Amino acid sequence: MPLSSDEHIGTRVRIARNAAGLTQVELADFVNHTEGWMANVESGRQPLDRYSVITAIADRCDVDVVWLLGQPYRLQRNEGNLAHAHIPALRTGLRRAGLILSGHPGLSPQGPQVELDALRVRSRNTNVARQAADLPKVATLLPPTVEDLNTALLVADERSREDVLRLLVDAARTARMALNQLGYPDLAWIAAEVAAGAAAQLDDPVVKASVAWDRCGALLHQASLRETVAVADAALQDLEPYTSGRATQDAAVSLRGALHLRCAIAHARGNQQTDAWARIDAALDDADRLGDRWYDVDAHTVFGRGTVAVHAAEAGVEVDQPDTGLRKVPNVNVGDVPSRERRTHFAIDEARALHRMGRSGSAVTKLRAAAAEAPFYVHSDPMARALVSDLARVGVPSQAGALSGLIRHMELVH
Repeated sequence: MPLSSDEHIGTRVRIARNAAGLTQVELADFVNHTEGWMANVESGRQPLDRYSVITAIADRCDVDVVWLLGQPYRLQRNEGNLAHAHIPALRTGLRRAGLILSGHPGLSPQGPQVELDALRVRSRNTNVARQAADLPKVATLLPPTVEDLNTALLVADERSREDVLRLLVDAARTARMALNQLGYPDLAWIAAEVAAGAAAQLDDPVVKASVAWDRCGALLHQASLRETVAVADAALQDLEPYTSGRATQDAAVSLRGALHLRCAIAHARGNQQTDAWARIDAALDDADRLGDRWYDVDAHTVFGRGTVAVHAAEAGVEVDQPDTGLRKVPNVNVGDVPSRERRTHFAIDEARALHRMGRSGSAVTKLRAAAAEAPFYVHSDPMARALVSDLARVGVPSQAGALSGLIRHMELVH
């Protein structure tokens, strides 16, 4: 039976389709499905569980993919309200950061100056919360951190300015991730642009490439697939002098691999199988070059062989080759990836793959375990929610209790 949510994604698909002047047959043909399938989607009997299909519908109907997904999800459990309560203050801080970086006159500090060492500690704490997939804590820490960095930037002398800029890049990049996951894509783009503005003043090619990686993350959440590839490829070209010969930097090679992974997901969501797997292969080459123990936590990408496996799992689901995605990276233990955020992302996509492979009981078990480790992250993830909706539709008698718990915590039934 369909879940009795106030407004499921099918309702928004019907609104978008009618606004675009399309029949169910026309829209179904566009995404290679039947009229019956489209009717089931619109009635809530068939969830949309792949970004590739959601992106195609949004593109054909000329609507925002985030609106189609119904984000942000204002969940009441697991400190959900707490995370969203800090968004206005973060918006204000990012807006001021943009003005300060542009050299706008007449701006003054909004609070007392904080010592640089204290700001470094706070930055580390925020990044720890990020990699722990603790979005409420990240949302709590970010607004005062950004505003204190704004003050530091306004009063910095020439000697300390570079340090402040690097910390601002770091904070803005963390804000981009949190805002995307919380369902604020427009504000996530502003965060990415603040990071880009600070990076431009540093004129460090590796930092600029890391900011390009975040821009790609913001673009992917808005289904801007061509722009994602364009931004990544431009950054890859700029990195080229630092990825070969005597000038080779491991950090540059790592970012090259991470940018290939951004492209892989863009291609997969555009249902371009060959290009998606080619980018996964390119990233795996870079990961193998860096070694089994390499994981770039400092650059936020956490790039390494395990992270390639994380992205391969998502790509496999999106191009409808879930078994290929799970097998793509041999001899790797994703549990070794030093980021709960990345491990949780993998668990969601592994569960999606298992369900598509007919192993729905295992999918519920996997998702329940991930939710126990990172509840808010799992419960607010669009594809995890779509998966649970579909599992509820088909039923999983062997995991009825666990599935019921996921439905309640995701607040899919009102």
